[in-house]
Amino acid sequence: MAPDRAAIFDMDGLLVDSEPLWHVAEVEILGALGVPLDRDGTRGTKGMFVDEVTTFWFARYPWAGPSPAEVAEQVVDRVGELTLERGVVLPGALEAVAAMDERGPIGLASSTPRRLIDVVLGHIGLSEAFAVICSAEDEAYGKPHPAVFLTAAASLGADAERCIVFEDAPAGVLAAKAGRMRCVAVPEVSDRSAVEIGLADIVLDSLADLDLALVDQLLRR
Repeated sequence: MAPDRAAIFDMDGLLVDSEPLWHVAEVEILGALGVPLDRDGTRGTKGMFVDEVTTFWFARYPWAGPSPAEVAEQVVDRVGELTLERGVVLPGALEAVAAMDERGPIGLASSTPRRLIDVVLGHIGLSEAFAVICSAEDEAYGKPHPAVFLTAAASLGADAERCIVFEDAPAGVLAAKAGRMRCVAVPEVSDRSAVEIGLADIVLDSLADLDLALVDQLLRR
């Protein structure tokens, strides 16, 4: 029998403060190849799979030397180093994961490659928290396509309509809604006015503000 509810969590920018680290790594590595990324700017490719990010920039600023796939590997390695050095669990993240685990099966669905997911979850003490872990690297399309969320739901044995997704990025919110799932968005300040964030069922400043009664009500609809 399918569970009557399930929760699916994103990782970067939601559970751990790693989105700025992706930007640092991309500025360092892509900048050295001639891509004019703004060190102080927002990460416009946030939520995309890393191979899609390097392909995106290569199409606009072609470089000589390593392929986009090889550059993507360099970025992932650098983010792993930075996470171990600076990665911090975001407020309310551990409590939200534990609370949703009490309500039904939980999974993680991230645009991050699986080898880095394992590093990050180990660093923040959540290696054993999720029943399933899915990476967009195993999908034909990354977010905002819903594939990774649908795979996570199927792996949990849950109907998409009975799943609630926790996301921070506009592309992730769009993916969740495209998959017919409920969505709690926890955007950073610069993303809060994005049209995609407005599609979420609940928008929070922090997971520490999560109202579990409201989540329960949402999943009973």
